[in-house]
Amino acid sequence: MSETAPRPTLEAVAARAGVSRATVSRVVNGFDGVREPLAERVRRAVDELGYVPNQAARSLVTRRHDAVAVIVAEPETRVFADPFFARQLRGISKELTAHDSQLVLLLTEDRDDHARVGRYLAGGHVDGALVFSLHIDDPLPGLIQRAGLPAVFGGRPHWNGGGDAVRYVDTDNRGGARDAVRHLLGLGRRRVAHITGALDQTSAVDRLDGFRDVMADPDPRLVVEGDFTAASGERAMRELLRHRPDLDAVFAGNDLMAAGALRALREHGRRVPDDVAVVGFDDMLPIAEQSEPPLTTVRQDIEEMGRLMARLLLRDLDRTIAPDEAEGAGPSGVVLPTTLVRRASA
Repeated sequence: MSETAPRPTLEAVAARAGVSRATVSRVVNGFDGVREPLAERVRRAVDELGYVPNQAARSLVTRRHDAVAVIVAEPETRVFADPFFARQLRGISKELTAHDSQLVLLLTEDRDDHARVGRYLAGGHVDGALVFSLHIDDPLPGLIQRAGLPAVFGGRPHWNGGGDAVRYVDTDNRGGARDAVRHLLGLGRRRVAHITGALDQTSAVDRLDGFRDVMADPDPRLVVEGDFTAASGERAMRELLRHRPDLDAVFAGNDLMAAGALRALREHGRRVPDDVAVVGFDDMLPIAEQSEPPLTTVRQDIEEMGRLMARLLLRDLDRTIAPDEAEGAGPSGVVLPTTLVRRASA
């Protein structure tokens, strides 16, 4: 039987580099104050010996765990079925990986999940939290605050405005919705309906407000609430056709609901875009391109949103710059622009 070689120690690296153990510790743990020639000697010795820092010991020195909780306030059946979440997680993962930090995924569906997540956050396992798909009555913000963790939210928090400098990354949902409805009006459509997302989320509320900005005083029967799923878009479209069969355009709050609306329109013999023009929101590929017909939609950069969320949190943790110097961030956060992508549905 072969014996396992002993792990290289901090002392061994110090001896190889010809420096003190304290100097090695500063370089390995990312602290400043070591002249570059010495730091380079330490890094070379680390590579030559194959030294891997002990994470528990490193945490005692840096007070960092190099792990971030990513909390999605949705059940797993929704998270793993909706490509929106995959894109946002991809952006987060790329940024965390580039900074050698681990992603810890936490999903919440009911009270038991919230209690479990609250205990985990308070247990000191992670350095901070990234939270998205938050609902208005969700207890997560309070749990995070009680755990004393820095956090960045995906989407405009509903409580922002009370004076707290809440970090968030969002899309210009209201402006994108205005662009969608103006496009439909520019095509000569006049009876424009809106299928909203879940109205306990600020993104859906902002898109509804954008619709109302352009369609002043719309017929209440032209607005039906969905929940951002394809099935809800199909149900809402059937309701719209039942109450306003003369409608000639639909702005759906996301591409999944738009895809559901297209199915209902086909079932009712309505041609798109001849009889009813349809616009979605997200530019979720391949859904938008493979719809029949391909979907005109409002594009938001979902992966970039995730990347910026992670970047803002890591910068706050590192304290390398003042908070108001973070890229694109003021005291509250970042709002990314949207673009109308024209295809065959409108």
